[in-house]
Amino acid sequence: MVTEHAPASTAQVLVASNRGPITYTLGEDGTLDAKRGGGGLVSGLSAVDDKLWVCAALGDGDREAVRRGVGEPGVRMLDIDAEVHADAYNGIANSVLWFVHHMLYQTPVEPVFDAEFRRQWASYEAYNRAFAQALAEEAGPEASVLVQDYHLALVPGMLRELRPDLRIGHFSHTPWAPVDYFRLLPDDIGEQLLRGILGADRAAFLTRRWADAFIDCCTEILGGTGRTRVGVHGLGADADFLRRRSREADVDERVETLREQVGEGRKTIVRVDRTELSKNIVRGLHAYRTLLETRPEWRERVVHVAFAYPSRQDLSVYRDYTAAVQTLATEINGAYGTESWTPVLLHVNDDFARSLAAYRLADVALVNPIRDGMNLVAKEVPVVSDHGCALVLSREAGAYEELGEDAIAVNPYDVVATAQALHEALSMGAEERTGRTKRLAEAATALPPQQWFLDQLEALRQE
Repeated sequence: MVTEHAPASTAQVLVASNRGPITYTLGEDGTLDAKRGGGGLVSGLSAVDDKLWVCAALGDGDREAVRRGVGEPGVRMLDIDAEVHADAYNGIANSVLWFVHHMLYQTPVEPVFDAEFRRQWASYEAYNRAFAQALAEEAGPEASVLVQDYHLALVPGMLRELRPDLRIGHFSHTPWAPVDYFRLLPDDIGEQLLRGILGADRAAFLTRRWADAFIDCCTEILGGTGRTRVGVHGLGADADFLRRRSREADVDERVETLREQVGEGRKTIVRVDRTELSKNIVRGLHAYRTLLETRPEWRERVVHVAFAYPSRQDLSVYRDYTAAVQTLATEINGAYGTESWTPVLLHVNDDFARSLAAYRLADVALVNPIRDGMNLVAKEVPVVSDHGCALVLSREAGAYEELGEDAIAVNPYDVVATAQALHEALSMGAEERTGRTKRLAEAATALPPQQWFLDQLEALRQE
């Protein structure tokens, strides 16, 4: 039997996400150090003063902060059992839902939805229920609640049962799988996910393509989307922040260091990614090697600056992928490098200032994901670039919907065509490159994070 929750607070705007705006680190002496996060969601929410952010405690520091009652105004961190969170986050969200929406499975051997999957799914339900209950407790009468992403797909439906008075929105930051691929999921699980999101008044996506895929799944499996409205909000780059931050002293220092490493007179192909399977870093390196093989005139004249920051290293498939990136970069340098030229400059330690420095120096930006909800790197490089850059962009990135006209589009699986696109980008004349960069930057900043969030809130309140 469902028990309705009476509101315990007067919060009128609530946001729910797995990761919150702050993380705590527990020192050896027992002290807690707080670090604020970044990203589009953090930036977007700065547009609203009176809000409550509900998030999960992700590590020992976060959990200790919750136990001690340490926190900051406007944030409620949930101390969900660590094993339940691990099952929900790694077992289901990152190893099943992410793989479905990014179409990453090797279907002859995976997935296998066995008893262990069902056990982890129960944890995913419990994790979503903890969020729904917290939101029900915290939301004021008729408040607006914006639930974020595939980690919390069941929350809208659960919250609707607890608090029917609320305006509930769900936003998907990933692609949405086409119906035939979505149906890899067990029938009851797929239906539960769809009904979970349809508990919202409004479900929103980064592009029309992903929104249409969701509607197709609902139509095929459930017969429609019911009363839930579906919208599109294409998150843009934060131009003011990027331009200001990219001109600070630490970035200038890294620009000079990168210039020295690249060498005088050489062009740069830049990529900045997490070593996430969908980012397609390995095929990007294969394309660069094909460029050097088939276009020997670029040897000694170009450097691939590849920043591949480790992601989800608690999952073996991601550790293996990071190792494959490092191995291939080493092979290319061994095959083509000379005493004065290192073909691939690979960095695997996260450094935001260094990433901005690479953006500034990029002659070519390579963004070739297998599939991506948006990909903000594609939008950020043209905004920061010192002298204009050519964008080689996968047609499977959400950003392609807005940037495709002025990018050089590629099929992310076609290494030969990607190598040709890199050649075309490197050969582009200065005038054309400048014009394209200007138009790319305009399109990339059309919906900056704060307006992106406010638009969703306004649309939800008008439903």
